[in-house]
Amino acid sequence: MVRQCRKLADTIGHMTLTIVLAITGVLLLVAVAIFNRLIKQRNRVDNAWAQVDVQLRRRYDLIPNLVETVKGYAGHEQQTFVDVVTARTAAQSASGVADQAQAEGVLGSMLQRLFALAEQYPALRASENFQHLQSELSDTEDKIAIARQIYNDTVLTYNTTTQTIPANLVAVLARFKTRDFFETADDARNAPGVAF
Repeated sequence: MVRQCRKLADTIGHMTLTIVLAITGVLLLVAVAIFNRLIKQRNRVDNAWAQVDVQLRRRYDLIPNLVETVKGYAGHEQQTFVDVVTARTAAQSASGVADQAQAEGVLGSMLQRLFALAEQYPALRASENFQHLQSELSDTEDKIAIARQIYNDTVLTYNTTTQTIPANLVAVLARFKTRDFFETADDARNAPGVAF
């Protein structure tokens, strides 16, 4: 009888150990799957930001040509040109999403000022070069808006995953941090007025 009890205890011990190992294995597989999902989403956020950055750099490349074109017609408006170039430089050197959004808001305001200045010069508005730059900037602003929306949607998905159970447990252990949205200031929510 003692032998049977010992055999039964060993069997129960082995079954318990097997069950514990199976549960541990399943939990480990789930944690690995969640970790991989977080990595994929983080990489999508980085890729979406890279797309925003491409469009912002395109805008930065257009600004000097635009300033030079307007300067040819309104050279005495030196402070406006300096402000636009300064805002462009600040936007180019901004680091982090929040700083970038703030710098882009200032740059958008300066571009609105530049286009308001251009409205005072009918010959400038009729210039083929100015119209081409105006069209390019308008197209770029649309692309920036689309890239920003894709970035923010990707950040929303990533942040939701890092903040919901059970993924948040893996996110905390693996040090996944939430990301900032790319939000512009209220006065810069509209693209610079480029239609004449």
